[in-house]
Amino acid sequence: MIVREISAADLTAFEKLFCDYYTELDCEDDPLHLFNEYVAPDLKAELFRVGVAAADGGEVVGFVIFQIDDVINDWNFKEGCGDVREIYVAPAHRKQRLGRALLQYAETELIKSGAEEIYTLPVEESEKFFIKCGYADTGEYCAEADNKVFGKNC
Repeated sequence: MIVREISAADLTAFEKLFCDYYTELDCEDDPLHLFNEYVAPDLKAELFRVGVAAADGGEVVGFVIFQIDDVINDWNFKEGCGDVREIYVAPAHRKQRLGRALLQYAETELIKSGAEEIYTLPVEESEKFFIKCGYADTGEYCAEADNKVFGKNC
């Protein structure tokens, strides 16, 4: 298993995983619409980055979306901070430490980009994962996303 920056060859697999992820979250929005209207254009515009977990045969089985918050982004909650926006591993590949590997990849890249603090807005079901990875509830709340803010100093 390897975690690396997404490539053009990974886009179809990333789209499928993203749609699976949003379906699992039971969001009201159409995942494919979200991907085509927001995710793909923002990735192309380099407003965020994506790391992927690829199995030994090259199959992409997970992803992490991350960015340094900046006013040029529609999503800019904590300007200058690293933001782990989304992280997902396909169900068949969970419990293999891929989530941790994806998170560590994003953290390393965010630190290289100058982040001194990294945060995430986890859904309740993923809070324990982030706590195990060194994040803590900051006491902040993001009303727009309706989530607690978890943070980690670099």
